[in-house]
Amino acid sequence: MNATPAAAPPEAVDAERWPDVAQAPRSPLRAAAARQILRGAVRDLEVEVALPDGRRLGRGGPTMEIVSDAFFHRIGADLKIGFGESYLAGDWRAAPGTDLAELLTVFARKLSTLVPPTLQRFRKLIEQRMPSAELNDRQGARSNIARHYDLSNDLFATFLDPTMSYSSALFDGTDDLEQAQVRKIDNVLDLAGVQHGSHVLEIGTGWGQLAIQAARRGATVTSVTLSTEQRDLARKRIAEAGVEATVELRDYRDVEGRYDAVVSVEMIEAVGERYWPEYFATVDRLLVPGGRFGLQAITMPDDRLQATRHAQGWIHKYIFPGGLIPSEPAIDRSAGNLAVVDRLAFGPDYARTLRLWRDRFTAQAPAVDALGFDHVFRRMWEFYLAYSEAGFRSGYLDVVQLALTRRT
Repeated sequence: MNATPAAAPPEAVDAERWPDVAQAPRSPLRAAAARQILRGAVRDLEVEVALPDGRRLGRGGPTMEIVSDAFFHRIGADLKIGFGESYLAGDWRAAPGTDLAELLTVFARKLSTLVPPTLQRFRKLIEQRMPSAELNDRQGARSNIARHYDLSNDLFATFLDPTMSYSSALFDGTDDLEQAQVRKIDNVLDLAGVQHGSHVLEIGTGWGQLAIQAARRGATVTSVTLSTEQRDLARKRIAEAGVEATVELRDYRDVEGRYDAVVSVEMIEAVGERYWPEYFATVDRLLVPGGRFGLQAITMPDDRLQATRHAQGWIHKYIFPGGLIPSEPAIDRSAGNLAVVDRLAFGPDYARTLRLWRDRFTAQAPAVDALGFDHVFRRMWEFYLAYSEAGFRSGYLDVVQLALTRRT
C-alpha cells in the first residue's frame, strides 16, 4: 500500500516522532467503501458531517468537519485506529460551536452498528491485532506502564486536582473535583473494610492519595506500582502529608504477606485478559480469612468485550498499550474464589471527571508546550479525554466499585 502525505495541519508534524500521523495510507477502493459506510452511518444520526467538497450529510446536530480526503483513506485502512489518527493529523475537527465529546457521544451511542453487518464479517481481515510485545507478563507490564504513567508527573499535574487522582471521582451534588476524589477513595476503602489497625495492600499506587487516606484511618499501608515516576512522587506526597505508608516498585504478582484488605483502583484495565485470573488469584492468596477486596474498575458490555478483545484500537496504540477494559461478567468469570458482595456504579461521574480534566488540560496548553510536548501530543490527549468522556456519556462504558470476599 502506497503512502501519501496527509493534509498539512496548522503546524508541521514531526514525522520521526509521529510517522503514522505524518503520512496517511492510500487505498482508493477502501476509501470509497469508507465514504459509503459514513454516508449510511450518519443517515439516521443527530449529527451533521461537512465533507471536503462542501456537501453535508446527516440530520443536523453536533457538526464534524472533514477537511481532507486523507480521512477516508485512514478509516478505510483501519477504522479503529484511523479515526483517531486522522484527528491527530488534522484531517477532521469538531466545527466551531461543537464540543468534541458531544460530537463523539453521538457516534458512541451507535458504536456497535455503525458498520453494516455484511461488512463486519471482513473486520478481522483488516484490523490490527494486539502486539505480542505488549502482553502484560512481568517485562511487558513494566514497559506498558512506563509508556503512559512515566510521561511526566508535571504533565499529569496540569489537569489533575491537588489529590493527583487519575481515576473517576464520585460526586455528590457539586463540581468540586478534589472533594469528589476524596469521597471516591473513602468509599472504596469502606467497601474494603479499611479501619484503624487494618493491614492494607494497594495494587497500583497512583500518586499516593489512597495510601494517604488509608494511613489517616490508622491502617498500615503497603502500596505497589510499576511506575518509577509515580513511586517517587507518591513517597514525597506521603511524607508531606505527615503519615506513614510503604511504596514499592513491585509487580503485584511478586507481593508476599497477608492483608486484611486489598484495594485496587482502575488498575485491572492494565492487567490484560490473559492475566485476569492470576490477578484475582493473587488477591485471594494475599487476603487473610474474612478479608475484603475493594476494586474500582472501568467496564464495558460483555458482548463488546468478546467482539473487540483481540483487536488493537487507537487507545491501545497511542494511550494505553496492552490495556483492556473488562466487563462485569468477565470479572465474575475471572474472580475464581472471590465473589462480589457489594457494588456501586457511577458512570456519569466519570463523564463529569473527564470533562473537568479536559477543560483543565486545554487551558494549560502553554504549560504542556513548556514541558516539551508538541501540538500533536496535545491533540492526542484532547481526543483521548473527549473520546473517553463520550464512552461514559453514551453508556457504552461504566465505572464500578466492587467489594469481593472469598466464596469459601
